[in-house]
Amino acid sequence: FDGESSQAFKVHKGMGLINHVFNADSLKKLYVSNLGIGHTRYSTSGISELQNCQPFVVETLHGKIAVAHNGELTNAVRLRRKLMRHGVGLSTSSDSELITQLLAFTPPLENDDTADWVARIKNLMNETPTSYSLLIMHKDIIYAVRDPYGNRPLCIGRLIPVGDMNGKGKDNSETEGWVVSSESCSFLSIGAEYYREVLPGEIVKISRYDVQTLDVVPRPEGDPSAFCIFEYVYFARPDSIFEGQMVYSVRRRCGQQLAIEAPVEADLVSTVPESATPAALGYAQKCGLPYVEVLCKNRYVGRTFIQPNMRLRQLGVAKKFGVLSDNFKGKRVVIIDDSIVRGNTISPIIKLLRESGAKEVHIRVASPPIRFPCYMGINIPTKEELIANRPEFHDLANYIGADSVVYLSVEGLVSSVQESIKARQENENSLKTQKSRVGKIGHCTACLTGEYPVELEW
Repeated sequence: FDGESSQAFKVHKGMGLINHVFNADSLKKLYVSNLGIGHTRYSTSGISELQNCQPFVVETLHGKIAVAHNGELTNAVRLRRKLMRHGVGLSTSSDSELITQLLAFTPPLENDDTADWVARIKNLMNETPTSYSLLIMHKDIIYAVRDPYGNRPLCIGRLIPVGDMNGKGKDNSETEGWVVSSESCSFLSIGAEYYREVLPGEIVKISRYDVQTLDVVPRPEGDPSAFCIFEYVYFARPDSIFEGQMVYSVRRRCGQQLAIEAPVEADLVSTVPESATPAALGYAQKCGLPYVEVLCKNRYVGRTFIQPNMRLRQLGVAKKFGVLSDNFKGKRVVIIDDSIVRGNTISPIIKLLRESGAKEVHIRVASPPIRFPCYMGINIPTKEELIANRPEFHDLANYIGADSVVYLSVEGLVSSVQESIKARQENENSLKTQKSRVGKIGHCTACLTGEYPVELEW
């Protein structure tokens, strides 16, 4: 985006992996100014095709805006009808386009000469409660926004001046710029450091020079925040920071709690690499058992969870792991997994371990059973596809070929996630202000309990 002209946008989009869509030439064409936004995710609302690729760009009375959205609107059907009744034509099936068009609406009290972007963003937030983290670019400003429930993550990083990679300088005068991301783990690779999280309901204005909070939109009184607990379980990289704590530490606590809830007579503890490794280390430590690698992961195969059909998922599993049989022949093995969604991944792994000499294979899952679909941005299968809702779940160990299977309880997961947050709130005076701005801390466990943070609209 060229900040000198509200008309000049440089846009490059494509389907597939980032390194397939972008190359040196396409990136060079985007190097035209000091700011820009990008977006990558798999589709959860709307058809997975190029017209639904973000960021979305629209012309407004005050120039073009570009919008990137992570999440899924729980009232998208009603908003789509409302916009079309007002004569707004829609060119995609994505709920993210609805956000872009709502931002283009002129609030009733806005002066025609000056855009009131805070009023426009607040109008959007009044129209739809969740789920969204947003980047909105207009001229030389980027607005970072999280919905009042804080369902999807968003954080701010500070670009460190060259030669200051040790992070000694912290004030804004020594900042070369600002970056925003869903996960803080992305900052280090571009020479940035974690600055802070965007609070639930916060509207942040980011310019070349500083980061400024413009407003914090509250939730309905009494409603807790609802950050997606599945980010801790599976999606986030372990070195990411959410709510002031590292994901790795939370997963390790989950493993320790799982050991309290579901101990077993065994010789060693291992994991399905890699997201369950911290939980496996926590489980082994709590049980006093050695942690031993029994599987090695093929790093050139992507996540089977998001493959588009069953056949590709099954083929992915076959290519995904190798076995380290010398480490467990004749031994009783506890395998820690982060989650069991359909049951297709774990069954061939158990079979592989048995064929390679394991005496017993016990499965311990560092999250509760997933029973309900997500309507807030996570691609969880239909209710009927989830193993926890199928008849086989009542004899799951026999179905997947394990000697035993035990899941972490919902209460155990929530306590593991919230333990550090509550401790900080009690012990650090500096968090009292934040607590009053954010309100009651909670987490979305809808996929586990069916209790959604807001009423769903169809």
